[in-house]
Amino acid sequence: MESLKDLSIYNSLTGEKARFEPLHAGKVGMYVCGPTLYSEPHMGNMRTFINFDLIYRYLLKLGYNVKYVRNITDAGHITNSAGEAVDSIGKAARLEQVQSLEIVYKYNVKFQELNRIYNLLPPSIEPTATGHIQEQIEIIEQIIKNGFAYAVNGSVYFDVRAYSEKFEYGILSGRKVDELAEETRDLNAQDEKRFFADFALWKKANPEDMQIWRSPWGDGNPGWHIECTAMSTKYLGSEFDIHGGGMDLKFPHHEDEIAQNCGSLGCNPARIWMHANMLNVNGQKMSKSLGNYFLPKEIVEGTTDVFEKAYAPEVIRFCMMQAHYRSTLDFTSDSLNAAEKGFTRLQDAVSKLDHLPTTNENTTPEVSALIPSFYQSMNDDFNAPKLIANLFEAAKMIFAIEDGKAFISKNDLDELRKEMHSFLFDVLGIRMEKAAGASDEALNAAMDLVLEMRKTARENKDWGTSDKIRDRLTEAGIIVKDGKDGASWTVK
Repeated sequence: MESLKDLSIYNSLTGEKARFEPLHAGKVGMYVCGPTLYSEPHMGNMRTFINFDLIYRYLLKLGYNVKYVRNITDAGHITNSAGEAVDSIGKAARLEQVQSLEIVYKYNVKFQELNRIYNLLPPSIEPTATGHIQEQIEIIEQIIKNGFAYAVNGSVYFDVRAYSEKFEYGILSGRKVDELAEETRDLNAQDEKRFFADFALWKKANPEDMQIWRSPWGDGNPGWHIECTAMSTKYLGSEFDIHGGGMDLKFPHHEDEIAQNCGSLGCNPARIWMHANMLNVNGQKMSKSLGNYFLPKEIVEGTTDVFEKAYAPEVIRFCMMQAHYRSTLDFTSDSLNAAEKGFTRLQDAVSKLDHLPTTNENTTPEVSALIPSFYQSMNDDFNAPKLIANLFEAAKMIFAIEDGKAFISKNDLDELRKEMHSFLFDVLGIRMEKAAGASDEALNAAMDLVLEMRKTARENKDWGTSDKIRDRLTEAGIIVKDGKDGASWTVK
């Protein structure tokens, strides 16, 4: 069984896969950058969180005691595409004419609801930036003491040139300071920074700032990157096993985290850096200007025009699992429909595990080879698509056994049932507590009848009856969406 736990992980820092050896035997410390609460997370954000939920689940499956820290950014100045530090939460609050705390609370409620909808396990700790202002100040003070930061006009900046004399800036992203200079505007007389690549650790308060804290350098706000250094090291120590996040955070956020950690504590915080790739929709990057932008709840409710019908969160999660976390995932109607069919097939296979005939043989060679393949797939850098392919092989065998074209021993059936349930429910996080049965068939038949009645009402221009059917179904938790191929429905 020990060989089944031989996990290899791709490290963004080295560009290679290597056998995973935790810092402390049997324990794993993992930090993942969480949401910034100035808006509702989009589907690309959720893909990152779902992928690290998968990683967390499999580490638990292997028997590790995992301390999973995922932060909440509810303060700080976020660096925009122009390299400017912007109070995004305050900006959103002013637009909605509310306080910053109201914006933070509003979007945290939405984020926690998405965690429930998409069946994410709660992290061990979910600290907030506002709850760790003192820790951020202390880290900044240490960086200044070590000679890698300077204060000017109430703000504090990280000194990249001083840092580069001792450490390598760009070690994670591969972006060199000379290359950055070519794509960055020149400093002007109004710039406080000594060097174009220097970044803010603390920003002096502006008159319009809605959140302000006291510091040794005056009233202000923490920079974007410092909170993760403060919180990761507080809960996991100066060095821990895994640091994760989306590919878009690799530079500058994660690069600057490494600089802050080395600048204050003398070491890279994480032994392994992991990055989940981006989400495309219909072959293009998701964007409001392209008309392919949607929110994670809209696709479940069927309220987005990007897709013609609603999809169950289990199907969406299953679709995501069919692309490796380091690969770009393209969401299309075809990929979602294929995932829906595959999900149903696995559901059917699982429902038959309790009723398969068995032989008196002690082992069944074909089945004995299947179970190790589940582990081997996930041990290869959490290769969920390969795992799903192996689960489909198991489903194929289950149907063959049911048809009398193959056989299975009782011992192997018990083991296959246990491991299929474990990998589907506990690792992939797919909710299938009750596989499709008579009650589901009855519901399908009833819905076919109801939708046919509604279709007749619409054809007769009886909009009152049509709307009443839809509204009553919505009240019952069944969402109906009309498309060019007819009406579809899903349970909310």
